[in-house]
Amino acid sequence: MDAFMSLQKSIEKLVRIKCSNYKEDYIKRRILSRMRLTNTEDFEAYHKYLLENPQELDLLRNALTINVTKFFRDPEVFDVIRREILPDLARRRGSIRIWCAGCATGEESYSIAILVYELLTLHKDVNVTIYATDIDAVALQKAMTGIYDRKALDNVDEKRIRKHFISHDDGTFEVRPHIKELVKFRQHDLMSGIPIARYLDAVTCRNVTIYFTEKQKNHLTHLFHSALAVDGYYIIGKTEYLARDVEHLFKPYNVMQKILRKAA
Repeated sequence: MDAFMSLQKSIEKLVRIKCSNYKEDYIKRRILSRMRLTNTEDFEAYHKYLLENPQELDLLRNALTINVTKFFRDPEVFDVIRREILPDLARRRGSIRIWCAGCATGEESYSIAILVYELLTLHKDVNVTIYATDIDAVALQKAMTGIYDRKALDNVDEKRIRKHFISHDDGTFEVRPHIKELVKFRQHDLMSGIPIARYLDAVTCRNVTIYFTEKQKNHLTHLFHSALAVDGYYIIGKTEYLARDVEHLFKPYNVMQKILRKAA
C-alpha cells in the first residue's frame, strides 16, 4: 500500500471523512496545505505527524470541509429568492421549510433568514423554519455564534447591517437575535443518505458538490429530490450542474441562476 492510500485509510478512521466521496486532487490539495503548515515533507511524514498529534485531526477536518462564503454571495440568486420564491411559497403554504445543506459558517443561512424576516412583515401568518446543516462542528459553532468580519458583509447594504447586525468595538458584526432564532443549526453528514427533513419547500446546496465524485453528486441529487415536496425549489451553485442520469428529477426554473424545481 502506498503512503497516500495509507494516509487516506487513517483519515477515514480517525477524521471520519470518506475520502472516496471526494475527487482525489481535491483531497491531495487540502492535505498538501496542511503539510506545508506542519513542515512535513511527504505523505508518509504527514501521516506520522497526524497520528502523533491529536490536535491535527480537527485542523485536517476543517481543511477538508472548509467552504469559503459570504453573505448574499451571488446577489442575483438571492434577488430571485426574495422577489419570486419566498412570495410564491408564502402564497401557497401556511408554513415554509428550507434546508441550507453544507451551510459552513452560516453566512448563506443567515442571508436567507434576513429575506425571510423581511417577508414576514408582509405575511405574518406564515411559519418559517430554516434548517442549516454541515458536517464540520467547528464551522457550525462559528455559525451559531454569528460573529463575522466586515469583509463577509460586502454584499449587505448599510440599512440591513444597521437593522440585522450588532457592531462590536473590534470591528466585527454579530447577527441579531431576531435573525438567529429563525435558523436551526445541526451537524449532519450529507453522505449519510438521510435528509434532515422531508416535504421541504426549498433546498440550497451551493458550491458544495464541486468537490465530490460524479457518483456522489448523483447520490446527493437523489437525496435532495426525496427531501423536497412536489414543486419544491432546489438551488445549486453557479458552476454546478446535474448529470444526465439525474437531470430528469428536476425541471429548470431559472437557468441563469441555477434554480430548479422538483419534477412530479
